[in-house]
Amino acid sequence: MFSPSQHRLDCAAKQEERQRSLNELPPSFFEACTETDNKVLDLPLSELVQRHNAGSLSTASILNAYGKKVVSAQKATNCLAGIMIQEALIQKVPVSPTETDHTVIPEQRLTPLSGVPVSIKDCIDIEGYDTTVGYSSKVNHPASSSAAIVRLLHDAGAITHVKTTVPPGLLGLETSSDLFGRTSNPYNEKYVSGASTGGGGALLACRGSVIEIGTDLGGSIRMPAHFCGVYGMKSSAGRFPGWGTLPPVPGLESVATTCAPMSRRLDDLEEFWKRVMEMRPWEYDHTCVPLPWRSINLQDTKLKFGVVWKDGVIPPSPACHRALEWVCDALEKQGHEVVDFSPPSIAEGLNIGFQLCFGDGGAGFFDPVRKDEKLDPVMVALRSLLGMPLWIKKIMAMITRKFTGDEFGASMLETVHLKSPAEERALVVSRDEYRAKWHRAWEDEGFDFLLTVPHSLPAIPAGTAEKATLVSAGYMTIFNILDYVAGVLPVSFVDRQSDALPKDFMTSAEYKNMGMISKGAYSVYDADAMHGLPVGVQVVGRRFEEEKVLQGMKIVEDALEGCGRKFVPREF
Repeated sequence: MFSPSQHRLDCAAKQEERQRSLNELPPSFFEACTETDNKVLDLPLSELVQRHNAGSLSTASILNAYGKKVVSAQKATNCLAGIMIQEALIQKVPVSPTETDHTVIPEQRLTPLSGVPVSIKDCIDIEGYDTTVGYSSKVNHPASSSAAIVRLLHDAGAITHVKTTVPPGLLGLETSSDLFGRTSNPYNEKYVSGASTGGGGALLACRGSVIEIGTDLGGSIRMPAHFCGVYGMKSSAGRFPGWGTLPPVPGLESVATTCAPMSRRLDDLEEFWKRVMEMRPWEYDHTCVPLPWRSINLQDTKLKFGVVWKDGVIPPSPACHRALEWVCDALEKQGHEVVDFSPPSIAEGLNIGFQLCFGDGGAGFFDPVRKDEKLDPVMVALRSLLGMPLWIKKIMAMITRKFTGDEFGASMLETVHLKSPAEERALVVSRDEYRAKWHRAWEDEGFDFLLTVPHSLPAIPAGTAEKATLVSAGYMTIFNILDYVAGVLPVSFVDRQSDALPKDFMTSAEYKNMGMISKGAYSVYDADAMHGLPVGVQVVGRRFEEEKVLQGMKIVEDALEGCGRKFVPREF
């Protein structure tokens, strides 16, 4: 008889701990929501804060409503990494000026988020709790202090009630781990919720939180927003407090991981951003830029939108293409200018970015992985690629070019490998030159915003990430490389008739001319099976234009509503 490995023991212990915390919740949390509960769940963030501050809505009432949704969301999707509701029920909200070890909190700023349930991705430190990042090796190592954003939230009166699931190391297309199991999409359990903030995306769609605090290196909040029908916006590096969050690749500065919020309502997302900025986050986090909130109103302004229809690697699937067409049509009907934009080569930027992200040969990501720990298939494939001798990869690249004509796939084979310090610095120079190309192109066109699909596909079937590959997230990743602001909002749902591929697609010239990466992604697309899954659109602005992008997202949403195409999420 072989005894279980430490990995298996730690996974079992963590899951038992989670179940025990659920079992200890009040019996009412396992009941259906009442009319009173639903009224609480329907309150916008600003009104929830106002009522909680006034004393007309108690913390217990808020947690009774949201706690019921937390329990049902966990049952439906397996989205929780930790439950802190019992502690939140006795959490004291600041009621007078308090001096802490990090700042003095003025009285007028004490409770701008009073009573707001905020879920926390399990890569963000909360004192006394594990920050697992999805690795079993990080179990039983509780954080000694809380991240800057958590301290700010607590000072602002928010309720941090749960932690949400992540894949090991935060990289991949699916939120699945030995540690917590697989998190499914609320709209269809056979499909993924996205990664790496997949637990948060699923929880928000199920109305188990008002705000989720996640992180984003290559679309990690925007992909779950797109897949689960919620809202998310990544900022430029340094705008939102991120100190005390664990990134996928520790020490990587050349492509920054940003901490960022998600929400189930756009107005709540904007209001949350504003209130966090009013708390002067740079006093909590030394890496934050001291840039106050700048109110902006573009509602009566005629704007210019550039549209990037293809990234040159994987063309958007019909469902995602239709959502982008809907947005363009709606904006034009509102009098905005919408023009096609051919940007500097996105494939070139992605190649630079992937080399920078894995310039350490993957050590930062793979070192914490235990021998028998299961990884996302795309990361297994990446580890194989990184470990392959360069001469073999060059031969494979040559064969790929000759027989498939897939230049991007060939380039990835021969360039993504361990870099010397000199090679890495040369890549940073290339990145900066690439950013300059985008700056000039944007200036020449005079855009207010860019529009793209967030991902080439809707949510993919569980277990198919290796076919889709990390490159399928290129429409999002490119804006991390550029450090632009990018937000995702839901637009529509996959329709089995409107979004089906032509019957002869697999024998068409379009398909034959695709590269192997694109063919792999399209192999998982099935509009009939995907019917009813959400699809979104990405709105992009330049560096530190967070306020403007939130306004751009609102203009898009209002334009869609004006055309009778308002997105109405399914009730869970």
